[in-house]
Amino acid sequence: ILNYDIMARFRRRTCVVLLLFILFVCSIMMALKTLRPDRAGFGDPFGLGLLPELQQRTALLDEKQRSLSRVQGDPVTRAGSFHSIAVSTMKASVPAVSKPEEELSAPNYNFHIFYYSWFGNPQFDGKYIHWNHPLLPHWDPKIASNYPKGRHNPPEDIGANFYPELGSYSSKDPSVIEAHMKQMRSASTGVIVLSWYPPGMADENGEPTDDLVPVILDYAHKYNLKVTFHIEPYKDRDDRSMYHNVKYIIDKYGGHPAFYRYKTSTGRLLPMFYVYDSYVTIPEIWANLLTVSGSQSIRNTPYDALFIALLVEERHKHDIHRSGFDGMYTYFATNGFSYGSSHHNWASLKAFCDSNNLMFIPSVGPGYVDTSIRPWNNHNTRNRVNGKYYETAFSAALLVRPEIISITSFNEWHEGTQIEKAVPKRTGQVVYLDYKPHKPNVYLQLTQKWSEKYRKEQEQWLM
Repeated sequence: ILNYDIMARFRRRTCVVLLLFILFVCSIMMALKTLRPDRAGFGDPFGLGLLPELQQRTALLDEKQRSLSRVQGDPVTRAGSFHSIAVSTMKASVPAVSKPEEELSAPNYNFHIFYYSWFGNPQFDGKYIHWNHPLLPHWDPKIASNYPKGRHNPPEDIGANFYPELGSYSSKDPSVIEAHMKQMRSASTGVIVLSWYPPGMADENGEPTDDLVPVILDYAHKYNLKVTFHIEPYKDRDDRSMYHNVKYIIDKYGGHPAFYRYKTSTGRLLPMFYVYDSYVTIPEIWANLLTVSGSQSIRNTPYDALFIALLVEERHKHDIHRSGFDGMYTYFATNGFSYGSSHHNWASLKAFCDSNNLMFIPSVGPGYVDTSIRPWNNHNTRNRVNGKYYETAFSAALLVRPEIISITSFNEWHEGTQIEKAVPKRTGQVVYLDYKPHKPNVYLQLTQKWSEKYRKEQEQWLM
């Protein structure tokens, strides 16, 4: 009997211990299930943030297979199904932004970023646009003969050395436009410098994009961003055509709340226009438009504005001053490529601008690589060095205390200057560059960091 009592007590004690252990394990599992990584005090392991998207893509692939099996018999239905699947896949692939708009970093309206709306794909445009960029030949036939010819074949083979997280997207896709606005706002930029051609005109690899401007303005306004215009060097651009361009833009878009105006030292609120390749037009022609006494003068009219010229060579600074421009920018993200893009020349350029009542707007970029479209141009590649190249450029810009800093670029993928999210990708013939060991948003984060630093330093300069 004694042995039986001892055994019974032992079994009861064992059951109690097991029950307590099970309860302890369950409580640990519940805690782990509800604990979010951002509240745990630890950084995410690399790639953890991509898991929901990978799961989403797997689900989409399953849905594609089911949809295809349902429409095997009817070629018309099958074609329509392919189209709807492609569109839904593209929209579903737009990454969610964890912060609502009101929690995003405050926009810095002295941080301007170059933006391109020239991309297209079959789902929205009936064909690929710009992603299928041709390989550009070297001007020396002997050198050109050593490199491949032809054009890229999207979606796996695109005209870029990096690959976008959004894939070979269309600039017309509203979900893409919104994703871009979220990214630019998260980077604490404030002004989108939109590449622009007059209605009906485009670059040689693109299609007209002026009809997209109202949509871009609307989405920019939603995220409290402003939009200004980067006027491209279309054929026969001169003083007369520029007057009509500016009048058209201000008449059509000037009343939109997202239309950018800069407050001058005299208190005037004026539109701003960046003029790409301004140096191809002689100063005398520009002076007709930009000086008070010019034959096509825009000064002191309802269409007066700030006109910012591109400076490439040192001699251009004198031409810019003679032309009547209000300032200069450097655009190229290639330190050492040109006089204007070389960081060590910025102090001299700023001094020249200060002495001639001009604005100096240095352009910084995360790197440069365009060998996907100019395979012979390796010598101009600038490695990103995991973000160090970008930060060095920002440091150089802040040293000269500019009123505005421009960023080259949000999405000039052909030249590898983008800060838009990029992802690792490997195809049968191509291994794309990526932002590893960092996450796809690393250059947005670096931009936000320097935007805040610039904002604080500007406040000190003005004290």
